[in-house]
Amino acid sequence: FRGKGMRSLAVLLVLAMAACARTPPPGDDGPVFSQPAAVEVFEVGYANIQAKYINEVSIGDLALEGMKGLEAIDPSLRVNRKNGTVILSSNDRTIARFPAPQNDDARAWAAMTVKVSTAGRKASHDLRQAEAETIYESVFDGVLSNLDVFSRYAGAREARRNRAKRDGFGGIGIRFRVKRGQARITQVMPGTPAARSGLKKNDIITHVGNVSLEGFKTSRVGEMLRGPIRSKIRVTVIRTGVPLPLSFVIKRSHIIPPTVTKSIKNGIIFLKISSFNQSTAHDLSEKLKQARKALGRNMLGVVLDLRGNPGGLLRQSIKVADLFITQGRLIKTRGRHPDSIQFYEAGGRDMASGHPLAVLLDGRSASAAEVVAAALQDRGRAVVIGTSSFGKGTVQTVIRLPNDGEITLTWSRLITPTGYILHGIGVPPAICTSGQDGDPFKVISAALKHRQKTAAIMESWRTAGLEQKERRRQLRATCPAERRNKTMDSDVASRLLADRSLYARILNLSVPATAAR
Repeated sequence: FRGKGMRSLAVLLVLAMAACARTPPPGDDGPVFSQPAAVEVFEVGYANIQAKYINEVSIGDLALEGMKGLEAIDPSLRVNRKNGTVILSSNDRTIARFPAPQNDDARAWAAMTVKVSTAGRKASHDLRQAEAETIYESVFDGVLSNLDVFSRYAGAREARRNRAKRDGFGGIGIRFRVKRGQARITQVMPGTPAARSGLKKNDIITHVGNVSLEGFKTSRVGEMLRGPIRSKIRVTVIRTGVPLPLSFVIKRSHIIPPTVTKSIKNGIIFLKISSFNQSTAHDLSEKLKQARKALGRNMLGVVLDLRGNPGGLLRQSIKVADLFITQGRLIKTRGRHPDSIQFYEAGGRDMASGHPLAVLLDGRSASAAEVVAAALQDRGRAVVIGTSSFGKGTVQTVIRLPNDGEITLTWSRLITPTGYILHGIGVPPAICTSGQDGDPFKVISAALKHRQKTAAIMESWRTAGLEQKERRRQLRATCPAERRNKTMDSDVASRLLADRSLYARILNLSVPATAAR
């Protein structure tokens, strides 16, 4: 009897241990994962992607790829669909089976995603410990990674930063750099609360309120300085030559970071645009007015420097192009959703009053920057100088989700006034500076010497269809995209704008025989 009792006890212990392995211990439920909230987030995401993505997609396929994204949290998890059943497994052991909904039912597939996530949390410690935001990110990354490189998900925190870049934010109006644990002001933006309060460049911010910033990273300092518009903040700084710290009480306002810088040299106005946000066109217009007033009759022309400009808001790029073109087509967008089909026409006055215009591009000039360059070139309004641009010719729409995150989704393609699709090929320069440095006049002379070849390339560029990938690749190779920040590009522009006859000859190289109206 004693031996049987010991064997029975051993069996009971083994069974108890197995039960513990399957059941999370008390307090191991992990962060809260609200199923109703998650269903809402996934439903809004799935429905919008299916309706607005540039190519037709299946909600069922999207959701399945999203659920497979849970593998990023726990690599042992597997999600498959077989014979109308969604199967969740771990280490080749089936955890749960669910009947697959109809392919076009966003609500049902959102609920399915939550069911799979919930079942996975019961079986996986890593998934159980994941925050809801981590699950959203894994699912939407899985969905969007199979679409295109420009469609992406941003969680609530990142989405707020994105919106601040596009639309502005509540802040005081400074730029700063954190180095050796100190936050040093590198710029005080004119007309902002910081400028009015008396903060200065090179001041070192030591405290925001009563909180010391010592050792804080850049992102954390930025979060401390931003806040609701009209809210007050106390900033303490150390200033060179002042023995004691200085304290400023500043009321935050709506800050839109400046994207345009201006300089004047030998009668030529140089306008550098770093990106396109809500104030870009207005700021460019104001700076151009100021420069024209300063130069008067001594004005020779304008250079728009778009090198390194990654793009931004499409409507701002259209407004910028409209500052120099009085009539006709600027750009067209075309996608699958009816709202993605748009035609943009010029309707203003030329703020440069017909003065010569040059645009500088490089391999990092993308999206909205390419819209400006293509419109000005195709309409015969500007000479483009530099290298082939990046070739990011798609437009993204932003879908705000119930969790305050957002999906940036590709929904249309950009079509230039002469009808070529920008995506994958970019904008060609009339004067190519790829691999070149040295005498600007020699570069201009070489362009004129090979003018027939340049004109033929321009014509081929405008007629190469989107499906002709090899032909488009070969055309880009005629002037390889490079990262340039060299004075030679500006020097070439200056030479052209100072000589109207020379400018006209180069302009003719890129002017199309007929332009879309």
